[in-house]
Amino acid sequence: MHITLLHNADADALEEDPGREARADVERVAAELRRVLTSGGYDVSVLEVGPSPADIVAPLSSRSTDLVLNLCESIGGDARGEMAVPCLLDLLGLPYSGSGALALGLALHKDKAKELLVARGVPTPAFQVIERLAQLEGLTLRFPLIVKPSREDASVGVDFDSVVEDERGLRDAVRRVLRTFKQPALVERYIPGREVYVSLLGNTPRTALPLTEIRFGATFGSKPHIVSYRAKWEPSSPECIDSPSVPCTLPPALEAKVVDTAFAAFEALGCRDYGRVDLRLSDGDEPWVIDINPNCDLHPEAGFARSAAAAGLEYSALALRLVEVALERTHGHPSRRPRRQGRPREAARPHRELLTRRGSLRARGHRPGVAAE
Repeated sequence: MHITLLHNADADALEEDPGREARADVERVAAELRRVLTSGGYDVSVLEVGPSPADIVAPLSSRSTDLVLNLCESIGGDARGEMAVPCLLDLLGLPYSGSGALALGLALHKDKAKELLVARGVPTPAFQVIERLAQLEGLTLRFPLIVKPSREDASVGVDFDSVVEDERGLRDAVRRVLRTFKQPALVERYIPGREVYVSLLGNTPRTALPLTEIRFGATFGSKPHIVSYRAKWEPSSPECIDSPSVPCTLPPALEAKVVDTAFAAFEALGCRDYGRVDLRLSDGDEPWVIDINPNCDLHPEAGFARSAAAAGLEYSALALRLVEVALERTHGHPSRRPRRQGRPREAARPHRELLTRRGSLRARGHRPGVAAE
């Protein structure tokens, strides 16, 4: 079986890039996954996605690819280009891992994601999108607030000054986002409390891996307990050293409530295969969804891999499982099933998604127990 591993190669695309470290990390993830999957018996090639995503069409069309592992998180240094790659893969009729273009686009447009959560009754902090400073005059949210770029992920643009207690701090934080990132600022109610991560794997059934949380140490003292960009991407920084991810222990009823909330958030955006939902627990142990991460970081030392290890899935087994999950969803059978040339797939059930390839329609296969998407 041949797997093509796609990843962005744009860490140096912009002269001034506040998300450079996050963009460089994906190349390390790709190298590690290639090593593990090759050891597992797969034929793996790596394809870099440059500033023009259409450039991947020719090489993908010229090789016999059974599955694309999509690790692409940005195009030309812009995270908003992430959804372009699954769009192209859908048009080419190639099965790929992770969420589709719509889910990725919604997750990256944080205000749209939150609107969906509100519509579904999933608890998320009250918010408002600010496109120009004059809009702050009509802001009705109560302090404290947190200000983030509305079109970034990986904590890009988040630091201690992002949490504000008064109008002056709010104006300064919004101005920084507007000027630095050239995009609207998301202003939302800041929820003090424990930060809990729910890693999800699979589709039908979908499984919650063991919960983790951030343990904020003495470095944070009187400062906001948030995972800033430095805490996430600068290993030598005090914020990173003093905010480890640790196993999260909750009373059974609260854990079930947290997991159910994460499931509801994941499903609201149409995410699939794997991902992570970040929540805050308020003083009354109410869970609040603060972020949804489809196609989350798969680095061996990242939180998702650690949660999988706690569930008994070491990194090599996790990589193989990700391949199987994607193939089960797209083809209706696990990766170890023999692949025969010209073998017809099962007929589509009503309302099944149809894909176009080589001028004809083909249905994504289905078997009992595999979700119809």
